[in-house]
Amino acid sequence: MIKEFRLPDLGEGLTESEILSWKVAVGDTVTLNQVIAEVETAKAVVELPSPFAGVVAALHEQPGTVVEVGKPIVSFEVDSAEGGSAQADTNEHDDGGEVPTAAAKREPNLVGYGAVLENTGRPTRRARGQVAPAQSPVPASMPTQVPVPARAEVPARVEIPARVEPPVALESAGAERPRSTPPVRKLARDLGIDLSAVQGSGPGGLITREDIQQYTDAEASQKTGQGTATQASPARQGERETRTPIKGVRKFTAAAMVQSAFTAPHVTEFLTVDVTATMELLARLKGSKAFEGYKLTPLTLAAKALLVALQNNPSLNSRWDEANQEIIQFNYVNLGIAAATPRGLTVPNIKDADRLTLRELSAALTDLTDTARSGKTQPADLSGSTISITNIGVFGIDAGTPILNPGEAAILALGSVRKAPWVVEDQIVVRQVMSLSLSFDHRLVDGEQGSRFLADLGTILADPAMVLTMI
Repeated sequence: MIKEFRLPDLGEGLTESEILSWKVAVGDTVTLNQVIAEVETAKAVVELPSPFAGVVAALHEQPGTVVEVGKPIVSFEVDSAEGGSAQADTNEHDDGGEVPTAAAKREPNLVGYGAVLENTGRPTRRARGQVAPAQSPVPASMPTQVPVPARAEVPARVEIPARVEPPVALESAGAERPRSTPPVRKLARDLGIDLSAVQGSGPGGLITREDIQQYTDAEASQKTGQGTATQASPARQGERETRTPIKGVRKFTAAAMVQSAFTAPHVTEFLTVDVTATMELLARLKGSKAFEGYKLTPLTLAAKALLVALQNNPSLNSRWDEANQEIIQFNYVNLGIAAATPRGLTVPNIKDADRLTLRELSAALTDLTDTARSGKTQPADLSGSTISITNIGVFGIDAGTPILNPGEAAILALGSVRKAPWVVEDQIVVRQVMSLSLSFDHRLVDGEQGSRFLADLGTILADPAMVLTMI
C-alpha cells in the first residue's frame, strides 16, 4: 500500500516551506517518528518526522524547492495490514472500553497533520482509573497531543491549530480563507480590510503587504475623487484646518518609505569622527587652482570617501530581488543624494559615480542639487540608484536613523560639523567632529560588514591620507 505524506502546516498559518535536506533516500526503511527531512519556514528550521513506518517509495521534491502546504513531498510503501503503524492497536477491557496496547504508537502531532486513526466502527476509550501506557517519544519542539476524554469519540483526524485567529471580516461558512501570512492578516485587520476583496500578487495568489497598500491607495483615490471639491478647496480666512490632497512627489515618497520600512529590516549604526584633517584638506582644495570654479563642501569629500570605502565592502552596494529570490551585486555605483525640494523629498542619483574624479564628482553634485531645487530632475535620474547619502548636517542635525531608499542596501546620513572637545594624545583639545549614521538592510548586510564599512569611512575622514592604503 502506498501512503503519501503531504507538507503540513508547521504553525502560524504559514503557507509554504523550503526543503533544506532529505535524511532518507528512495528504498530506505523508516520507522514511525524517524526524522526524514529538514524544512525551513519563515521562522525556523524544522525536522519532519515520518508519520508512517515503511519503505520510502518516492521523494517528490528536491532540496532547495519551496513547497506549498498540502502538497505531497514523499510516498511510503507500508504494510497494508497495518496501514504503516499509524493505526493504534486496541485490546478489550472488562468494562467494554478500549485502550491502546503497549506496543501501539502514535505519530507526532505537527499542526495540520496528526495521528490518523482508522475508523473501527466503535469509539476508542480508556477504562476509568486506567493509567495510559507510555507513548513513543515526541520531539520537545512539537506541540503535544490533545488528550482524549473517556468515552468521547475520537475523530478520524486530529488537528491542532497553532493559533485561532478571528476572521478579518464575516465570510460565508466553509469559504476558503485567502492565502496570506500572519503579519499581513494582522495589517488587514488593523486597517479593517476584508482579504477576500484583495487580489494577491505573490506566488500562488499569496496576498502581500504591497497588495494591501495598493488596495488602500485605490480606496483612498476613489474617496479623494468623490470629495475633491471639499478637500482641494483653499483655506478661508479664519479656518482652523487646511487639507491638501496627497499626491505627486509626496505620495510617491510616502509609499516608497512605507514599503522600505515594512520590507527591509533596518539596522542603524553611529560613529562620531574627528574630521579636522578633512576640513583642513577642504580649505586647501578651495584655494587650489585645480579646483577654481568648483563648489566644494563636506558632502563632496564624504561622497568620495564613501565610494572608496565601498571598494572593500561591496555588500553595501547590492539589492534584494524578492521576485526572483536573488541578491544582485552591483559592479558600479549610482550614488543617490537626498534633496529637499519645494515639491518634497527626491533622491536623484549620479550615474557611475565610482568612475568620477573628485572634480567631476564635485561638478555632478552641484548640477544635481541645482536641478533638483529647480524641479527639473528627469525621471531617469530618480531611478537606478544603488546607495544613497542624506546630508542632514545642513539643517544643524547631528545624527538620525535614515530609511533606506527602496531597492538599496544602505544609506548614509551626514551630521553637522561642530567644534567639540576631543582627546588627542591624552590631551583635551578643540576639534571639528561629525557624526555618521549608517542604515542598512540586514538581509543583505551583516553587522560585521556594516561596521567595517562605517569604520573605513571614518578612517578616511579622520585622515584622508589613509585612502592610499585602501585603493
